[in-house]
Amino acid sequence: MGITDVAYRLYERRLADELAGQPLPNHVGVILDGNRRFARERGMADPNEGHLAGARKIDEFLDWCWELDIPYVTLWLLSTENLDRDSSEVSGLLGIIQDTVTRIALQPKSRERGLKVSTVGALDLLPEPVRAGLKEAEEATTDHDEFFLQVAIGYGGRQEITDALRSLLAEAAGEGRTLDEVVRTLRPEDIGAHLYTTGFPDPDLIIRTSGEVRLSGFLLWQSAHSEYYFCDPYWPEFRRIDFLRALRDYQRRVRRFGR
Repeated sequence: MGITDVAYRLYERRLADELAGQPLPNHVGVILDGNRRFARERGMADPNEGHLAGARKIDEFLDWCWELDIPYVTLWLLSTENLDRDSSEVSGLLGIIQDTVTRIALQPKSRERGLKVSTVGALDLLPEPVRAGLKEAEEATTDHDEFFLQVAIGYGGRQEITDALRSLLAEAAGEGRTLDEVVRTLRPEDIGAHLYTTGFPDPDLIIRTSGEVRLSGFLLWQSAHSEYYFCDPYWPEFRRIDFLRALRDYQRRVRRFGR
């Protein structure tokens, strides 16, 4: 082990000690950004090589969350806009996502941890074989209730809110309620009950990798009171030390929830 590795481990341990005994987020959301740039800057001919590297990082990240007792994790793997990219890249990426979600759902440590996997987004936009594979992964973990992974695929925040309103209005019509009744009684929680992410608490902390400083619509409704952390490493290069820094930054903030 070189001097750099030793220094890294010592710093990582110091960060972990700083976090001990202080509040940690209950739900962490991550925008997994930078896979394509990671591949391009390393001379990889196929951008899906970067997506594969990013997929492998997910296992490490879930280990870190489990070790720190962070029970809810949401990962944004594919946006609705991403579906408009080159068809060969999208096809390859969807295969990587399906394989990754299935592998995570079926591996022994997920069963031991009680990991429950769910997928959210405009899933009807995905090819039927991909939808079927994701559904099988969900069903394999349906009885788990200790550690929760929500994977956003074909997800867009504006689309989610649009679909929630559409669902709410359809439900009201089915109950025989008039539009005027809906307008007079509508509350934020009514919309919340129809979001893709129903059943998950709102995220306490949202992390975006790759140096981009924007949300791009990720959990647009749910993130009203979230804390944000933006960091430079591309997702495949995201280290435990980067995660600990994000958590340290989170602990140093005073959360007022709009009050």
